[in-house]
Amino acid sequence: MDTLQTIKALSNESRFKILEWLKHPEEHFDPQEHMPSKCDFHGGICVGSISEKSGLAQSVVSGYLVKLQKAGLLESHRAGQWTYYRRNEEGIKRFIEQLKEEL
Repeated sequence: MDTLQTIKALSNESRFKILEWLKHPEEHFDPQEHMPSKCDFHGGICVGSISEKSGLAQSVVSGYLVKLQKAGLLESHRAGQWTYYRRNEEGIKRFIEQLKEEL
């Protein structure tokens, strides 16, 4: 994981807010009823729900989510036409540890 890439991903207020919302998705988003019952990607939220909450276009939100995922802060799961995102707590922990070492 590149520390600078992660810092850049977090430097955008909307991306940072999305990461915050996904910490407790049940407080910020409606249940994801279109998620298949056999899907075990708990806490995953679809792009459309994030777009709706943020007031940003789905294409913008998708780009933000990809940037956060490339930085190791999110993980995704595709189920049919839907893509769900959730926090990568292990990646976040690694980033914090790396940041502590570098500073």
